[in-house]
Amino acid sequence: MRRDVFQAIADPVRRDIIELLSKQVMTVNAIADKFEISRPAVSKHLRILNECGIVHFNQRGRERFCEIQPSNLLPAFLWIEQYKQLWEDRLDSFENYLAELKNQQNIKKDE
Repeated sequence: MRRDVFQAIADPVRRDIIELLSKQVMTVNAIADKFEISRPAVSKHLRILNECGIVHFNQRGRERFCEIQPSNLLPAFLWIEQYKQLWEDRLDSFENYLAELKNQQNIKKDE
């Protein structure tokens, strides 16, 4: 079964793994050491990330190194980006509304 990038980022552990690998290439064991879940559970998350094309494994001797494939995160980024302006506009509108309420309260206090 081919998974997609949205399945990869849906789980907080996988998002944490992506964040770790965005900083450096790591072995499976080094990644597992960063979590309080079992190594098989971390391996399962890594397998899903690999199936989504976000993580690539490189075998070097007895170690398996995990390397992020950031370009494969692009579909999720583009999908989220389309809503950025919408949310910024809504937050600005809410901020303006709160400022107006505060201003009205200040006017009432001064009366």
